[in-house]
Amino acid sequence: MSHATPLLASLPVDPERMSWVPMGPPGLSFKPLRFFKDDAGWMYLFRLEPGTVIPRHRHTGEVHAFNLSGKRELLDTGDVVGPGGYVYEPAGNTDSWRVIGEEPVVILINVRGAVEYLDAEGRVTRSVGSAARLETYRQWCEANGAEFLATLE
Repeated sequence: MSHATPLLASLPVDPERMSWVPMGPPGLSFKPLRFFKDDAGWMYLFRLEPGTVIPRHRHTGEVHAFNLSGKRELLDTGDVVGPGGYVYEPAGNTDSWRVIGEEPVVILINVRGAVEYLDAEGRVTRSVGSAARLETYRQWCEANGAEFLATLE
């Protein structure tokens, strides 16, 4: 009897079994849920500690972000997004935001394309796509003896 997973099977991911993986700057970590093929994007839980600022960046594809906990302020508009809040960012959107309050922010995010970080003149200083995030996760799993739990397209 074969135990192969059918091509059209559901692929559950249990984030409770995952550790928060550091994403570079202090105060940022993630739990990857899915990486899309051809560097097309990724879906993940994003955790930001109180006071953390996300610098000005642009998205090459659309982004869907649903706040699970904590509050963040969109610095360009002053809007505050709390638990249960949803933010849609169209391709080409440029924004920055910060965590407000004493509670970490956890967001479920679906990113399509890449995130381009910008300097004060609007020049791209760094671009991060799903392949880079996948590599960060693979390296972290290897270095920490952790099971690779995210799904791949």
